[in-house]
Order: sequence, then structure tokens, then C-alpha cells
Amino acid sequence: MASLVREWAGIQQFPAATQTKLLELLGNLKQENVNTLTILVMGKGGVGKSSTLNSIIGERVVAAGAFQAEAPRPVMISRSRAGFTLNIIDTPGLVEAGYVNDQALDLIKRFLLNKTIDVLLYVDRLDVYRVDNLDSQIVKAITNAFGKQIWRRGIVVLTHAQMSPPDGLSYEEYSSKRSAAVVKVVRQGAQMKKSEFKRTPIPHVLVENSGRCNKNESDEKILPNGTAWISDLVQTITEIVLRGGQSIFVDKELIEGPNPNERGKLFIPLLLAFQVSYFFKDFYLYCNVITPFAPQKKLYP
Repeated sequence: MASLVREWAGIQQFPAATQTKLLELLGNLKQENVNTLTILVMGKGGVGKSSTLNSIIGERVVAAGAFQAEAPRPVMISRSRAGFTLNIIDTPGLVEAGYVNDQALDLIKRFLLNKTIDVLLYVDRLDVYRVDNLDSQIVKAITNAFGKQIWRRGIVVLTHAQMSPPDGLSYEEYSSKRSAAVVKVVRQGAQMKKSEFKRTPIPHVLVENSGRCNKNESDEKILPNGTAWISDLVQTITEIVLRGGQSIFVDKELIEGPNPNERGKLFIPLLLAFQVSYFFKDFYLYCNVITPFAPQKKLYP
């Protein structure tokens, strides 16, 4: 079912400074003939995927909260402003009982059929101190589902960024270490070589969706380091789009994998060539090795 496209009224809820920046960034996209932007939001449950979507839209369009159940299936929210359409796809968490939820991943893939993904937001929390094997498994599952090329359109988003760092570390030191650890897991799970990562690095953005988020003199939500994070996130999204590269079109082959019958057809010419080669090898042996030593029929008694 197609998503209903509504007027992006939520943008007017942002402070004037944020509105100005967002309209400028969207204008940059339109100048490059980008009139539609589709963002896929993925990650574990409870990390702030839905809240981040609400923050970007400027409206509470999907249920989100500490005691709110995860959405059972993907949903796409579409907003239009001055000829530009923004689509954001919220998805269920990818973990169930400590393991990657293959059923949720399959639901997401089928929901995305015939859609084009321009940007992937991979969401995790800043206030989690370490990465583990499950993080690696999640990234590998996304890579296996959509191909490693999706990470060329990826951004690591770390939520709950208005937090106090552990003793002995400044906010900048801790956020830098945590961001680097998550990005490293993504790079390894995406099977990106270091040279490839240098060409198309995966950026990270810190966000704070809480209503208690600090604000600057322009009434913009800011992080402890003073960054106006909504503008920063949207700017990073536009930079991913404008740096080029192919968006990800989700077709039937991407969802179901190559047709095994078609894949088998590729080997038919090789099999025929092998059989022909084997025949001529036997024929050569018969003519040049076996025949000279075979008993000769006498012509005269």
C-alpha cells in the first residue's frame, strides 16, 4: 500500500534558525534535481529509531516511548514541502531474545519491494559502553539482506546523546570513542576494506530526542558540545546523497536472491564444453594409443 503524502506542516514547529537551515539543505538537493528522498531507519529495538523519525518530521507521527511496544511491521511516513517529498521508513527492532530476528528482517525486505533507499540510518545508543558480537551479527544480517553497497549510503546515528560520560573521560573523548567503536563494527560487518572506507567513510551523528534536551539562544535543541543536532543530522543526510553513488533499489532478486534455475543455466555451456573435451580426449587416445596395438585382421590366410 502506498504511503499517504501529507504537507510537511511539522517543519513549522521548528525554531526559525532550524527551519532556515532545513529549507536551505533541501534546496541544495532540489538544485541537483533530487526531489524525493527516502530514508530507511534500522537497528535494535529500544534505541530510539521511532523517536528520531518524529524529531526529523517535527511531529509525533509514530508511537515512541520508554514503555511503548515496538511497531510489529515497517511503516513509511511521507511529507511534502515546496515540491520536495521526504519519506522515512520506520522498522521493527532486529533483535529477538538475544538473536537477530530473521522474521523481522524478512518483513522489512518485503515491505521495501520496488522502493528505492537513498539513505540508511543505523541507530544505536551513545550511552552503551561497549559493542559485542550481537552488534556484529546485526550489521552482517543487514549486509546479507541488502548488499554491502547499502553502507555507502549509511549513517551511524547514536541516540541518548545528552548523557554524562564515565568518570575520567570528557564528553568529547567518550562520544568519540563510542562512535568509533560502532563505526568499526559496521565497517567490519559490511566487509569494507580500509581503502574502500577511506573513499566512502560512514559518518556518525549524535542525537537527543528527549523533550529535556538543552537548547541554545535560538531555541534549537543542542548537544552538550553545543551542536544543533537536528540541522546536523539533516546536513549529514544531504551530504550522503550529494556525494553521489547509486541508491539501493529493492527488487525481487534482492529480496529472494538469484533464481537457482537461472544460476544453473550459467553452467550449461561449461558442462557442454567439458563433455566435448572429454569426448575428443577419448577419441585421441583410441586413435593414437589403443589402435596401433590392437590385433590386426589378416588379409591373407
